[in-house]
Amino acid sequence: MPFSGPAWVSKFPTSSSLNDLTEPFRASATRFISALRAAGATVIISDTLRPPERAYLMHHCFVIAREAFAPGTVPSMPGVDIQWVHKNAAGGVDLAASKAAAEQMVSAYGIVFKPVLNSRHTEGKAVDMDISWPANLIIAKADGTKQTISSIPRTGVGNTDLHTVGASYGVIKLISDAPHWSSDGH
Repeated sequence: MPFSGPAWVSKFPTSSSLNDLTEPFRASATRFISALRAAGATVIISDTLRPPERAYLMHHCFVIAREAFAPGTVPSMPGVDIQWVHKNAAGGVDLAASKAAAEQMVSAYGIVFKPVLNSRHTEGKAVDMDISWPANLIIAKADGTKQTISSIPRTGVGNTDLHTVGASYGVIKLISDAPHWSSDGH
């Protein structure tokens, strides 16, 4: 069984396709993103559906590295043959090596917040995307009316006017997570 470490990060990749989202969020996100692009915004989608195996790896590497969770107590997951417990030369548990490998995974994943095992990403109800535009954005809301967004920043991160437009489509901004939009803001 392979030991934990950064090689695991490339396994069970997260999708960046809107087609992998579940309905009705797929239709809502597709309509919102189409409206953004039609208005001249640049939209770069980085994550949509996260496989549960990836969520398992992300969650457990974080709790081992950052919360002193004992690597030997991590429950197994079918299809993920990872060895969280590293051994020393004498065959005993090497806690420092186990924590170091988990920290390497945290870094390679680029984890900022503690990952959860079940999330809107594992449910297909979230999209992480970077949104920007160069000047005033004249965008259609879900009801077809146009809204001009002249406020700054001209990004999806902090522009509350854009957040209101997204909400009209049922795509809700999670303020604390820069790229994250979901069916309910979580």
